[in-house]
Amino acid sequence: MARKIFIGARIFDGERFHDDKALIVADGRVEAIVATNDLPDGETETLAGGVLSAGFIDAQVNGGGGRMLNDEPSAASMEIIAQGHRPYGTTALLPTLITDTSEASIAAIEAATEAVKAGRGVAGLHLEGPHLAPARKGAHLAELMRPVEDRDVKAFIRAREAIGTLLVTIAAEQVTVAQVRELAEAGVTVSIGHSDCSSEAAEERFDAGARGVTHLFNAMSQLGHRAPGLVGAAIDHPSTWCGIIADGHHVDPKALRTALRAKRGEGKLFFVTDAMSLVGSEKDSFTLNGRTVRRERGGFCSKLVLSDGTLAGSDVDMISTIRYGVTYLDLTLAEALRMATLYPARFLRLADRGHLSPGARADLVHLTDALTVTATWLAGEVA
Repeated sequence: MARKIFIGARIFDGERFHDDKALIVADGRVEAIVATNDLPDGETETLAGGVLSAGFIDAQVNGGGGRMLNDEPSAASMEIIAQGHRPYGTTALLPTLITDTSEASIAAIEAATEAVKAGRGVAGLHLEGPHLAPARKGAHLAELMRPVEDRDVKAFIRAREAIGTLLVTIAAEQVTVAQVRELAEAGVTVSIGHSDCSSEAAEERFDAGARGVTHLFNAMSQLGHRAPGLVGAAIDHPSTWCGIIADGHHVDPKALRTALRAKRGEGKLFFVTDAMSLVGSEKDSFTLNGRTVRRERGGFCSKLVLSDGTLAGSDVDMISTIRYGVTYLDLTLAEALRMATLYPARFLRLADRGHLSPGARADLVHLTDALTVTATWLAGEVA
């Protein structure tokens, strides 16, 4: 049995911190957290203080390392994207295909099936479109948006069976309650987003099995005192998970702090990056569906915009969202870490990730006390 012993750092197991303890990893899995005076034989990794945690999990990653998934929906692209985010602590992500052609979706499904088997950080696939509402299109192409048809339901179910984890973002206006129920019963993770729906329409789909809301507050009907919209329904529904983009541009911190206090259902908000290709790259612009997206520097982090000023994804990485949460959202470090590990794992039903319980996959990240990443491990091996 190949055993590794990690000492020298505080260990965060997904629920709490352990001081003066060691993490034991055997054959790529967590074996135990033990006292440092009770160590088994094995290769010892001595860390210089800081925090050792489960690696970060990002459910919405459009690109990274200079590559957009839409430009080339292949397993090689997914590997480049995963590598681009790894220096920032992300050890599992869902490459995300935004609204595109049916051919692009088919290629992404085939690529994800291959990439997940490789075990190098691709944990599934996120299809964000084309079943979105043109009224809340954001940076997506409205001309490609359309309702969900029965053939789409069947294709999603086949994709989930092939890949393992499939997340689909769908506007409530573009999917029936019966379709949501069929997808949910087949294990597809349905998230409502890019939607101008009423709170009642959202609640009907949540009750039918829609599990989440994509980038809460962004590209959706807002909270009004007589028309709560998708925002109000998401915050009020106790079983609904919500991804949030904490970059200082997408949502005002006051709104995020309010959501964190108001959300029914403990631990139901989690960080996503919605990152584009520039993360992990020195480039300052890229092309999205024939339109130039440019990086504007300033603020907590840079922002990405189209020529008309529309936000086009983000330029944030996962460790930066954790720093933002601690600095601007009044989060404890433990809760900020959960929002990047345990909570997204639970949302995506990745039972062996996002925590350091015995049997969990040993995807790890080491952080300094200043919350910078020094190293990551995939299944116990330096990545």
